[in-house]
Amino acid sequence: MGRVLLALWICLFAAGQALAGAWLRDHGTGFTAVSTTLYRFDGYFDYKSAVYGEWGADERWTLGLDINEQPGLAGHVLLFVRYPLADMGRRGHLAAEAGLGGHHWLGDWGRMTKITLSYGKGLDTRWGHGWVAADTAWERRFGTAADIFKLDLTAGLSTPRRIDPMLQLETAYVAGLPLFWTLTPSLLIDAGKGGTWVVGLERKSDLPGTIGLKLGFWRNF
Repeated sequence: MGRVLLALWICLFAAGQALAGAWLRDHGTGFTAVSTTLYRFDGYFDYKSAVYGEWGADERWTLGLDINEQPGLAGHVLLFVRYPLADMGRRGHLAAEAGLGGHHWLGDWGRMTKITLSYGKGLDTRWGHGWVAADTAWERRFGTAADIFKLDLTAGLSTPRRIDPMLQLETAYVAGLPLFWTLTPSLLIDAGKGGTWVVGLERKSDLPGTIGLKLGFWRNF
């Protein structure tokens, strides 16, 4: 039963904000993102929500907050710090991230740790400037007796146009269970004054035949 509950937890939350990466925030600047995903599960409509934030503490340290919540079921709160490992110029950037927080299942809370290695690179394409990022992570949720390994890939455009595309592939693996994946194509819509609306469709391996609707808002400050 415990592994069934764990599998369900991963199914619901394998996809996070997918915003952590190899780039640091400039000193004194920040970024926030909020999102809600509406989906159909076991014949009923439900939703999950996420809050994410980053702040440039100085030139080499970025502090962050990552919250995911499925009301009445599960969620987590994670504080993290990011540090640069290598600046390879046009070949990209490497950074490491360490996080500490808590997770819950049906109201029972436990500790949670996360270690992430990130790679990011800017791209010049025929459609304009873009980026690609890869994040590999090891998560330990105490009380579940299992480690979770993740690989997330994100690619998108960042141009002067009003609307740009973004594609996210998020995966999670626990020993003895199938690989879970979430594919989310999205549109980034410029809202002005540092804001961006995000509208996407979420397809999950554990919910065949179901497409979730993801709505979010990003802001740089």
